Amino acid sequence: MDLQEIKAYFETNKDNVEVQNYLSELSKVTTEGVEQFVTTDEGKKWLGKHNDSFFTKGLESWKKNNLEKLISDEVAKRNPQETPEQKKIRELEERLNQKEAEEKKQTLLNKSLLIADEKKLPKDILEFFLGDTEESTVKNLESLEGVFSKNVEALVNERLKSGNYTPPNGGNADETKTIQETFRSNLG
Repeated sequence: MDLQEIKAYFETNKDNVEVQNYLSELSKVTTEGVEQFVTTDEGKKWLGKHNDSFFTKGLESWKKNNLEKLISDEVAKRNPQETPEQKKIRELEERLNQKEAEEKKQTLLNKSLLIADEKKLPKDILEFFLGDTEESTVKNLESLEGVFSKNVEALVNERLKSGNYTPPNGGNADETKTIQETFRSNLG
C-alpha cells in the first residue's frame, strides 16, 4: 500500500468514528513536537511574535498596578512633604532671619553715619559702602574717605591754580586779602 492509497482511504472513511479518533491522535500536539517546531526558523518567528505580545501585556499590567506607586514614592522621597507645623516653623525662621538681617543693616548704617559725620563724608551714599560686618564697613568707609579726600583736594587745587577763586564776601576784608596773598604766594 502506498501513501496515495492511505490518503484515499482516510478521505473516503472520514465520517467513520474510528478513523476520526485515529487521525485526532496523529494530530495531537506533544511536548516533543512543540520543542522541535520551536527550534525551526518558522517556529522562532512565531514564538517571538507571541512572546512580544505576552511581554507587552505583562508590562502594561505591571505599569498599571505598580508604576504609579513607585513614581509617587520617589517624588515623596525627593520632595518630602512638610507638615503644617514644619511649614510654620520654617516661615517663622525665615522671618526671624530677615528681621535680624534688617537690624544688622540698620546698626551698620548708624555706625557708618557716625563715622561719616566725624570724617565729613557724604551721607547719601553710605548704604553702598555697608559691609557684612562692622570691620568691613569701617574699611569701606576708610577707602571712601581716601578717594573722596583726594578728589576734593584735586578740585580745590585746580580751582586755586586757575586764579578764578574769589573768597566769599563777609568777614574781615584784611583777613580776606591776607588769605588771597597766601594762596598766590603758594602758587607762585
